[in-house]
Amino acid sequence: MESQNAIIKASEVSVDFWVDGSWVMAASGVNFEVKPGEVLAIVGESGSGKSTTAMSLLGLLPVNGRASGSVLLQGEELIGASKKRLREIRGKDIAVIFQEPMTALNPVYTIGFQIVEALQVHYPRMTKAQAKTRALELLNMVELPDPEKAFNSYPHQLSGGQRQRAMIAQSISCDPLLLIADEPTTALDVTVQAEILDLLRNLKQRLNSAVILITHDMGVVADLSDNMIVMKDGVVLETGTTDKIFNDPSNQYTKDLLAAVPHLGAAQAQGRAAIARENVQPTLRLEAVDIEYPKRGKVPAFKAVQSASLEIYPGEVLGLVGESGSGKTTIGRVVVGLLPVKSGNIEISGKSMVNVSKADLMEVRRNIGIVFQDPGSSLNPRWPIGQSIAEPLLLAGQNEPGRTNRVSELLDMVELPKEYRNRYPHELSGGQRQRVGIARALALSPKLLVADEPTSALDVSVQARVLELLQEIQKELQFATLFISHDLAVVDLLSDRIAVMQHGVIVEQGDRDQILRNPLHEYTKKLIAAVPVPDPAEQKARRAARATH
Repeated sequence: MESQNAIIKASEVSVDFWVDGSWVMAASGVNFEVKPGEVLAIVGESGSGKSTTAMSLLGLLPVNGRASGSVLLQGEELIGASKKRLREIRGKDIAVIFQEPMTALNPVYTIGFQIVEALQVHYPRMTKAQAKTRALELLNMVELPDPEKAFNSYPHQLSGGQRQRAMIAQSISCDPLLLIADEPTTALDVTVQAEILDLLRNLKQRLNSAVILITHDMGVVADLSDNMIVMKDGVVLETGTTDKIFNDPSNQYTKDLLAAVPHLGAAQAQGRAAIARENVQPTLRLEAVDIEYPKRGKVPAFKAVQSASLEIYPGEVLGLVGESGSGKTTIGRVVVGLLPVKSGNIEISGKSMVNVSKADLMEVRRNIGIVFQDPGSSLNPRWPIGQSIAEPLLLAGQNEPGRTNRVSELLDMVELPKEYRNRYPHELSGGQRQRVGIARALALSPKLLVADEPTSALDVSVQARVLELLQEIQKELQFATLFISHDLAVVDLLSDRIAVMQHGVIVEQGDRDQILRNPLHEYTKKLIAAVPVPDPAEQKARRAARATH
């Protein structure tokens, strides 16, 4: 009878998809319940059925999907409910923070319009002025630096982390009974991530809401969740309290999953071969680079990067870290020629990228691979993934048999089955799409790889394999890597040197061990202190320490 108090109760929930003339199981016999004020974390590898199970609660499956079993929202059955009733529940009683805000937010409407629309749909008596006031409160609540500006901005005008915060603001606008958070901190730097976790914690305490947290970040799980479900291949392998599973996992897969989590400081003992810099030309050199977004209409010009200087040598990984909007991705875009330089100089393999001709730019770009932050919006939805991976090879003039063989090699490299070449991006999980993006970036064996959050959408076990893969390929091909990330544990694992950005300025750079073990700048110290650790007891101690300050 205790379960009657649950906000959501799932009993024997199964999800199948009709694929190539037969039903394919995506989740089978899933059971859980979440009570008021509780957080349930669902963890597992990409494609394990985490997001599919969560979306089935609201009937948000694709047209070829079906769900069976029972889902009770405060005693009301949702499986089989009418479309009208589900529309009333979505966004009001149950809200979702989707994994990829760039594809979940409508690109043709401003952030403010979308939040106001959600409020007025569920509260018809609310005036537009009242809805705007509420929207600005929400944008301020999620720590957007200029709520009024964000309200009037389109999704593409915000950084990845800012879009994620806008998505969270929209999802909590109606004070939901249940919040489904699907990778809610994926695109966020560690300091903002800590703030968002505090926000989610305060929300569930203030409203006594239930939260289902879907994530691959074990530090976030340790920080926020009360109970856990571990899934693999659509089946629940282990369930229990977070403390119990972290400290005494019973399933071997759970043990392997926890062992794959990167820890800040774990790379200290690994050692690295010294990168040769004497008498070697750097693959990438930035000298006092200023980058400015020009004035557009009433929007004034904005200097995104100021006097940035750095070098990356063959075989070297430079980790570029900092908060959302600090200029990390802007530097990555300038390096590949997607943005102009206002002043300063950029050289790739000794060739200047400033005021370069279109023909020379195309030639330089053949030696650059780029992995974008958001695989959902960077892959063509109308192309099968084999065609997306082969596109650089086609533009480089490789014949069809060569392209076919190379695509097969690349799929093997990123550990995707060869038959996936005929699947479309929407048929893959977020982590699988990210692996496709990595395969495409490596297609031409580049001299420079610009990796913008390349593992942000990957679960920990796949992330570990992909990072190991990148290290192996780099060791073999000796390409330089600009590794843009908010995950300092991953940066620690992969990087030789680290540059730290704040408000468009590189405030500190140096060897990995010096930056992470003996930082000089206060901002760097703040970043390191905010890194979540996969240990529930440690996270509770940290929260207690923050509360006393």
